[in-house]
Amino acid sequence: MVRYINVRSKSRVEFIDITGMVQDVVKEAGVIKGICYLYVPHTTAGVTINEGADPSVQRDIQNTLSRLIPHEMNYFHREGNADAHIKSTIVGTSVNVIIDEGRLLLGTWQSIFFCEFDGPRHRRIAVKFI
Repeated sequence: MVRYINVRSKSRVEFIDITGMVQDVVKEAGVIKGICYLYVPHTTAGVTINEGADPSVQRDIQNTLSRLIPHEMNYFHREGNADAHIKSTIVGTSVNVIIDEGRLLLGTWQSIFFCEFDGPRHRRIAVKFI
């Protein structure tokens, strides 16, 4: 069974901490041990695990991606979101997290982030347990 987490981004580029939402889905599903597979079915968004304690880390990642892949450039894709497609490809659209004793096995400073690159939009993340 696939479950979904819904998120609504508020800006064009935004990292949204979904760790608590994912943990809630694990708890609701009653999963004690296994793998939590997260998949973002969007071509201009992604998901990653990184430091959640210091918000400057997310800003640094966003700023670096924007510097490497600027919004305005001579892209062939003319919808105005070519950079978002490239950022999604680099960040990736899926992550796996071990579940142990009913909890996501994340490091002390780790959080799970939904990465919006073409917002604001309503998005969803598919959650599957193995």
